[in-house]
Amino acid sequence: MSAASHAHLPTKAMDTPVIDSVKLEAFFMRAVGDLSAGYAGVMVSLGTRLGLYKAMAGAGPISPKELAARAGCAERYVREWLNAQAAGGYVEYHARSETYELTPEQAMVLADEDSPAYIPYAWNVPASMWADENKAIHAFRTGEGVAWGDHAERMVCGVAAFYRNGYRASLVPEWLPALDGVVARLEAGIEVADVGCGHGHSTVLMAQAFPKSRFHGIDTHALSIAEARRHVTEAGLSQQVSFDVASAVNYPDRQYGLICFFDTLHDMGDPVAAARHAAEVLAPDGTVMLIEPLASDRVEDNISPVGRLYYAASSVLCCAHAISEGGKLVLGAQAGESRLAEVFRRAGFTRFRRAAETPFNMVLEVRR
Repeated sequence: MSAASHAHLPTKAMDTPVIDSVKLEAFFMRAVGDLSAGYAGVMVSLGTRLGLYKAMAGAGPISPKELAARAGCAERYVREWLNAQAAGGYVEYHARSETYELTPEQAMVLADEDSPAYIPYAWNVPASMWADENKAIHAFRTGEGVAWGDHAERMVCGVAAFYRNGYRASLVPEWLPALDGVVARLEAGIEVADVGCGHGHSTVLMAQAFPKSRFHGIDTHALSIAEARRHVTEAGLSQQVSFDVASAVNYPDRQYGLICFFDTLHDMGDPVAAARHAAEVLAPDGTVMLIEPLASDRVEDNISPVGRLYYAASSVLCCAHAISEGGKLVLGAQAGESRLAEVFRRAGFTRFRRAAETPFNMVLEVRR
């Protein structure tokens, strides 16, 4: 073989990709940042369960010793926890006085359980995802599903708590008024179904605001229904609100003036059947309110921190549950408005519009 022929043969050096050291370092540090965020979630959970954030809220600059005394914790642990919080920007550090401070804005996110921005309980969800990793691996390899009730307990509690404050801030003052004529009907008195109600926070909020209407929460998860019944008893609304274990395709026909799907339709194994049943049990002038994660129709338009959060959760929670229910149409958490509209079109609905949106959700109004 001639030297010229050798010149055309691939060599190991030629096959080795050229590494851009700047890009490598940038991506590596991004991964380290994500790793740091994972550690931060554990610190937030500890700070919440130990009452450290609440002890700091409104206190101004505070020393580790004083905070430890307020929260009933050991100072040495508290000092290290505070340094982790300061390094992550979760508290302010005052070097001159060697004190730490939770600002009012940070307190809204970390200490005020009634704030719409309160987020600590959301870290229960990734904790559950780690605990259920072997189930996810099995599901990925076999194509089988994983039902909501088969996840670690922290997942259901974390999802309910994460959505509760968002619903409290927006459902009654913003979302319902965005629907055509629905508030007036609720004030006059109608039957309302909350399909996939979970712990019942959304159901109770609506019942408190509209005492002349009757509300019926349904969910397939028996433990969530038990928790919802506890919540409604505590709220003193047992005569106005009922909770039952049922699916989205077999709850009773009460000719509902409003049927709500709060972040649940994309979890269902047959969303078209769920929409079709809603059409059958909806009053002639009734409305379906569909709350779904905010998403565009194209993947490239969902490349964002929120998009990553939803796609990740969808990989091991939403899609897994839909597959566990038969998976006739597995929408996923980032289904997009067009796919959701098609679900209701196939079920016989003719009117579909986006009535409102938040950074996390879109509010869709559906009518026949």
